[in-house]
Amino acid sequence: MGHDHSHGTNHRGRLAIVLALSLSVFILQLVVGLITGSLALLSDAVHVLSDSTGLLIALIASTLAQLPSSDRRTFGLHRSEILAAGANGLMLLGLCIGIVVSAIGRLSDPPEIDTPLVLGAGAIGLAVNVAGLLLLRKGAGESLNMRGAYMEVVGDALGSVAVLVSATAILLKGWYILDPVASLVIAGLILPRAITLLREVGDVLLQATPKGMDVNKLRGHIVGVHGVVDVHDLHVWTLTSQLPVLSAHVVVDERITTMAQAHQILDHLDACLSEHFDVEHSTFQFEPISHRESETKTHN
Repeated sequence: MGHDHSHGTNHRGRLAIVLALSLSVFILQLVVGLITGSLALLSDAVHVLSDSTGLLIALIASTLAQLPSSDRRTFGLHRSEILAAGANGLMLLGLCIGIVVSAIGRLSDPPEIDTPLVLGAGAIGLAVNVAGLLLLRKGAGESLNMRGAYMEVVGDALGSVAVLVSATAILLKGWYILDPVASLVIAGLILPRAITLLREVGDVLLQATPKGMDVNKLRGHIVGVHGVVDVHDLHVWTLTSQLPVLSAHVVVDERITTMAQAHQILDHLDACLSEHFDVEHSTFQFEPISHRESETKTHN
């Protein structure tokens, strides 16, 4: 689960290593980009800087998520992960716009660049990004925050590939226009990732049903538990990645009259949700049929 403390510790360690690697790539590409005048390399450097900032936010969010809950924040700071992912998405979107504006300005009169240096910086950047991907690959399937960090490094790697391809073509053919074109390619790599991340964050903040969760099937499983007659006011949402939450009013048979019987139904519901839907945090309000009937009359 996303709130497992050992997973959180591993995630923070990997994020810290990848952050250090990304910052080293940024410094290298920035220096070489300024020396050579390559917009593609400078765009990739700014891209890496933005992603490094995103990784730093992700690292802080991962740490905050491990803090205990309080009377003021009864769920703790799990949602800080979602805020961090949203900040990442917004930064990526702004970066994309900036690259496009700069690249368009150079298309009509592309300057000459020192290609061998660009090739070397691009190759080193690609190697470091591949190392970062290997470090983050496992965590990307366990956390939205880690997935966002993984996607950023994927974009960095593809950006390095674009730099290498354009620099090679410039070295062989002298097509300097490919430098701003490569910058536009990098922007094209950033945009869909930013939109996807922001959409996922929006779903969590709007408390949409978790992806892949079939509410009708969920309702059927609840009603299928012995002693349950009906279910209403069923809500299922995501507190943070890999942490779905559920609440429902469960109508029970009139013959359920003891706490022992109610506990048995509750145990069956918890086991069913955990086994079939990976829901570990649920809240149920039990109601007899007579209560449901009186509630319906009141609403009418």
